Amino acid sequence: MWLLVFLAWSLACAGGTYWYLFLKPSPFSLESLRPKEPIELDQRKRDKVLKKGFSQERIPENLDAIVIGSGIGGLTAAACLAKVGKRVLVLEQHDQSGGCCHTFIEKGFEFDVGLHYVGQLHENSLMRIAFDQITEGQLEFVTLPQHFDTVHIGLGEEHREYSYYSGKTEMEANMKKQFPDDTKAVEEFFKLMKVCARKTSYLVSLKLIPRWLALLLLKSGIADLYCNIFRLSGTSATTWADQVTSNKDLQVIFSYLFYGVPPRDSSILINALLIHHYKRGAYYPKGGASEIAYHISNTIRKYGGDVLVRAPVTRVLLDKDGAACGVAVRKGQEEVEVKAPIVISNCGLFNTLKNFLPPEVHMKHDIQARLELVKPGRGCLLIFSGFEGTAEELGITSTNMWLFKHNNMDGMMDEFFAMSKDEAPDNVPMMFITFPSAKDPTAKIRHPGKSCMTILGMVNYEWFEEWKDTTVRKRGDDYTEYKMRFANNLFNWACEHFPKLKDKLVFQEVSTPLSNMHYLGAYQGAMYSAEHNLDRYDPISIAQNRCDTPIKNLYISGQDVFSCGVVGALHGGLLCASAVLDHILYMDLMFMKKKLKRDKAREDARHAKKLQ
Repeated sequence: MWLLVFLAWSLACAGGTYWYLFLKPSPFSLESLRPKEPIELDQRKRDKVLKKGFSQERIPENLDAIVIGSGIGGLTAAACLAKVGKRVLVLEQHDQSGGCCHTFIEKGFEFDVGLHYVGQLHENSLMRIAFDQITEGQLEFVTLPQHFDTVHIGLGEEHREYSYYSGKTEMEANMKKQFPDDTKAVEEFFKLMKVCARKTSYLVSLKLIPRWLALLLLKSGIADLYCNIFRLSGTSATTWADQVTSNKDLQVIFSYLFYGVPPRDSSILINALLIHHYKRGAYYPKGGASEIAYHISNTIRKYGGDVLVRAPVTRVLLDKDGAACGVAVRKGQEEVEVKAPIVISNCGLFNTLKNFLPPEVHMKHDIQARLELVKPGRGCLLIFSGFEGTAEELGITSTNMWLFKHNNMDGMMDEFFAMSKDEAPDNVPMMFITFPSAKDPTAKIRHPGKSCMTILGMVNYEWFEEWKDTTVRKRGDDYTEYKMRFANNLFNWACEHFPKLKDKLVFQEVSTPLSNMHYLGAYQGAMYSAEHNLDRYDPISIAQNRCDTPIKNLYISGQDVFSCGVVGALHGGLLCASAVLDHILYMDLMFMKKKLKRDKAREDARHAKKLQ
């Protein structure tokens, strides 16, 4: 009798698993891919897609889901839902969609805001397949030169320069060549990168399996015995680096892709993944970063949904049982209520749970416990500079540049972020420089004879907080003077490396944390969203910080789900769609990846046979 019960239970489990993995509808199919269409160069036609304004008449009927925020995390989740037949409305408070993937044009110069380069887009990679699916094959990427990053450490006679090259073997070989006395440490770092790249899926799975099971595996120690990735995620980058080398320059090279957290307080897992991200190449969207939002928006609209801008959400609507049932959108002096059984927020945990919920709900214990899993991230300051002249005339390239005044990153960042508001502008210790116009071959056609540069630095929101209640572009002379102190110092530092720029500057705009709050809805101006510190990457926190929330039918997407950056936000979208659909979309992507690789192998074999 018990044997029959066990066999029946086993068959039921096997059948349920088979149905869950293989028979549930998938948003992905190779048949949905279309031949690439020419890039749309007519800005008016592009604006009809990217700047479609909100009105009550434009709200699709019978909505299945509402997405707050049109960053790539929100657009990805929306596209995945749309492709399984859900009618989705994406609402964006800015006047164009895209979030950190949008671009803006001023005086003939086009600037990317948050996307500067992307990795892991080589043929048949998981991310390339994902991008192809949510844009139905319309997004094209330019492969950047192998020398994708240069790191400068020190000033004057103490200056040292190091290069980063992409390539399965070239990246490690180039690093060993630059650090001949530390080849063992380099080898250890690349072993670590490989482990992190291969095993991070175990961390992601903590967000996909039942919460009780994830916590049981972690608290019992079973997960830790099975794989060391659960220990690595909570290991400090400085602690790990100190164990393999005393060379401070090399330690900077291990953690140079800064996101506002000193290496001492950041996870070695994240730092290793960020560098591994470019091992197989660095890429840039052909036509500019706004191509991403342009094509994903078209996918959403194809299936009956829409993406509407100038639609600031003021609150999430709750039904009598406390479940999310829609949102309220500010339209002029009034509010328009939009109803849907599912609400997805791509605006970050703090905006969602603190600003969109009633005070009596926001103060509940389970909401507060969720917020305590993370803390607000560091603010960003960006300087957008436009120059008359081509890349060749100005001596610029597509290679990005990272500058550090010295090689003690922990001390350097601690000292800077502890400075007073008045001291900070004259003492910025590190910055990132990129030239978007040099990366996109269509820029020469769309904006001939013009080049642009973006400088990024991390700052404290508190330094700008006194102007938080002022209006954009009307914050006063003292605000302008203050932010220009940052801009002038960083621009002059950049000109030490690109001396031809100074005399060709014709346009400059400075974005502070307040600008990021206004245009991007970024909480306290943090473009990388919640802080990526060690507490956040403790496996217990990873398991608890998932896409669902204590509010039924309210979900989180984007950078706060797993990690920062464009691809981190895209993963947030995939995880969110998986949670909403109760279907692990990564399985569909993996099966598609295997099929494409098999097809490629057969094609290569046939080609080789013909050549014999």
